[in-house]
This record gives sequence, structure tokens and C-alpha cells, in this order.
Amino acid sequence: MLNRLKEDIACVFERDPAAQSIIEVITTYPGFHAILIHRLSHFFWKAKYRWLSRFIAHLGRWLTGIEIHPGAIIGRRFFIDHGMGVVIGETAIIGDDCTLYHGVTLGGTSWDKGKRHPTLHNGVVIGAGAKVLGPIDIGENARIGSNSVVLKPVPAGTTAVGIPAHIVDPSSKSATAERDKIAYKMGFHAYGATTDVPDPIAYAINHMLDHIHAMDRQIVTLKNALNDAGIKYTESPISILDDCEIEDGNE
Repeated sequence: MLNRLKEDIACVFERDPAAQSIIEVITTYPGFHAILIHRLSHFFWKAKYRWLSRFIAHLGRWLTGIEIHPGAIIGRRFFIDHGMGVVIGETAIIGDDCTLYHGVTLGGTSWDKGKRHPTLHNGVVIGAGAKVLGPIDIGENARIGSNSVVLKPVPAGTTAVGIPAHIVDPSSKSATAERDKIAYKMGFHAYGATTDVPDPIAYAINHMLDHIHAMDRQIVTLKNALNDAGIKYTESPISILDDCEIEDGNE
């Protein structure tokens, strides 16, 4: 028990640079308090003292702002940073070395008995405000972006963001620079519209930019073909979003 306590204190210093001393962690960190209270309530839950375990968990929520059902299974070196508004359901399973930030919900999507909450494997980090819902697996060392809503399993070592969450594809970064140049000329600032923090709106905007760029190329090609055929192109030219990339052979 003493070793587990030392581990819990040590992991705070590893993951929170604001921690100054052991006394500070023990007396002022609600995430640390919530874990200690959960261990007690979970002990009574397994011993079938269900009302007592729920009452202890209720007191823990009142003291810390963190609600952990006594039936939840939590591994070693679990860290809740800030903590306010965290909710962990009855059948949730959390592995070792996991980190949750404030406002995270590990919730269920069904009223049926049985496994209905997520399973977090070792080393998972979930950002502030994220909701992970249903009996899904979050793979080892996976990352969940802030305010994401995760409804499907997340493979090990990947990052999921957005509403609903989708996996970040690192291979698509090559297209980002091209989109950024076009977006700059349109007066659109691509904050939140890159593969670093994708969401459904960013996904749509990125594909619109790709489509507009392809249309610009086609217009220039058609104009050149008309001129080559001896048909004078009389329309006033429109501005091209990326004139560095599109070459007009007649200009």
C-alpha cells in the first residue's frame, strides 16, 4: 500500500511541472485525493458492501469534484490533472500510467447491465473535456484530443480528435502546406484546419480547398486550349488562388 502511495505521488511530479513538494501534492491535489478515496470505496465494493462503497464515493465527489464509481477498475500511477468534472463509470477499466484532464467522461451508451464503459490500456492520455463513450478499447499509449467525442475503438499509439473522433493520419501532412498557401490567399486562417487538430469542419474545408485548386487548373487548361484553337478568350480573367503553381502558357 505504501509503495502504491509513493507511485501516485511520484507520477504527479512526472506529469505536472507545477508540483512543488510532496506536502503540496498530498494536501492540495484533488486528483490524488480522488484516487485514494476510490481505492477505499473499491475495496468495500469488492467486499459486497455496496451502499458503504457508494457513500464513500459520494463523499469523494463532494470533496474533489471528481466522480468515480466504486466498481471502476483503475491501475497503477493513474493521474487526474485538475480533475473538476471528471466522470468514470462503473464498468470502466483503466490500465497503468494513464492520464485524464478535467472534464473527461468515461461513460456508457446503454442502460443494459454488463460491460458498458470504456477500457483504457496502459499509457493512455485523454485531453480536457473529451468524452469516451461505450464499451470500446482505447489502445496502449493512444491520445484523445481535448473536447473529442470517441464512439469507436482507438488503436494503440494513435491520436483521435474531433466530433465524432477520427484518427489523425500523419501521412497527410504533405498536403497541408499546399492548402495553407491557398487558404492564406483566401483570407482564411487555418487554425484548427490542419491535420494536427482535425475535425469534421476542417476536413470539409480542406477538401473544398483541394477542389478549388483543381478547378483553377482546369480553367487555365481550357483557356489555353481555346486560344490554341483560334477561339479568342474574351472573358475577364479571375484571380487565381495559387498563381505560383498554375502556369498560363499564354501569359
